Amino acid sequence: MPLPVRRTGNPMLNARTFGSLPRVGIGVEGMTLKGTIDKSFLLLIVLMVAALWPWSQMASGDVQAVSTLTLLGAFGGFIAAMIVGFRPAAAPYLAVPYAALEGLFLGGISAIFEQRYHGIAIQAVGLTFGVLAALLIAYRTGLIRVTEQFRAMVVAATFGILLFYVATLILGFFHFSLQALYAPTPLGIGISLVIVGIAALNVVLAFDLIDRGVAGGAPKFMEWYCAFSLMVALVWLYLEMLRLLALTRQR
Repeated sequence: MPLPVRRTGNPMLNARTFGSLPRVGIGVEGMTLKGTIDKSFLLLIVLMVAALWPWSQMASGDVQAVSTLTLLGAFGGFIAAMIVGFRPAAAPYLAVPYAALEGLFLGGISAIFEQRYHGIAIQAVGLTFGVLAALLIAYRTGLIRVTEQFRAMVVAATFGILLFYVATLILGFFHFSLQALYAPTPLGIGISLVIVGIAALNVVLAFDLIDRGVAGGAPKFMEWYCAFSLMVALVWLYLEMLRLLALTRQR
């Protein structure tokens, strides 16, 4: 019997993720909340340790090494994410490498921003964890309720932002720039705030879907998949926090 499903804006946590999985049989250990939390912490630690490498290279003045590690993390993390997105059963094998690659990427990007805006990295980290804690409290206490309307709104907004990113990239190849939308103006900062908000709401939807997986008796490997998926949402949230802070520093 398939599990009950809910849609989510997180591309790694969609409506078909649990819906296509069979229930765990009697006597077979299934997905648990504790197991998912433990794996999420492990991935976070791996990411943070990996981020120290490009950060240390920047401290020693090796900018070329930072650029190389950042690109390696960006492309490697993207490939790993795509594989796990289409094959959730690969999560136990690729979740940790993904976290390490994203650590290289975030460490490199953070070091580059830090060179221009001293103290911005620790501010972005603090804000990301602060928002994560606030969202978790709000979700657990029922201050934020994930309804169908809420879910549909976040999904639509997330795909709208994705299309915006793609359009910006494509137009760039034809020398049409949308940099005015990223400028440190009230419009640019407003757009950045909206994107930060949507990224944060994707974290809430991840909490909700994880709860559904646990309640529905998803297979044990889905702990890795859900931990990986939550990491995807947090990485996006951190990057948008970093960009928002950079815009405010430029004013």
